[in-house]
Amino acid sequence: MSTKLFVGNLSFNATENDLHDAFAAHGTVVEANLMMDRMSGKPRGFGFVTMSTPEEAQKAIDALNGAALDGRNLTVNIARPKEERPPGGGSRGPRREFGGGRNRY
Repeated sequence: MSTKLFVGNLSFNATENDLHDAFAAHGTVVEANLMMDRMSGKPRGFGFVTMSTPEEAQKAIDALNGAALDGRNLTVNIARPKEERPPGGGSRGPRREFGGGRNRY
């Protein structure tokens, strides 16, 4: 069973090949993806790597979490599912309407 890893603090110059090569030293890489900004098409500084087994994933975490790649110390851990976010994109609660009081006509 494959295990997906989150890789953060990537250099904006890093490529999917760089990511693949860094993790391939610690096991079989099934997939390596860099997240790109939809508007600009530039890398967002993080990505995901899928390792073929949980053991290889743990080996990669142990070896690469905090390790330097292209001058930046990587953050590597098990990827968690994306949290559902409410539409409107804020962490605020429901919109409040302030009504009542006297009409001043």
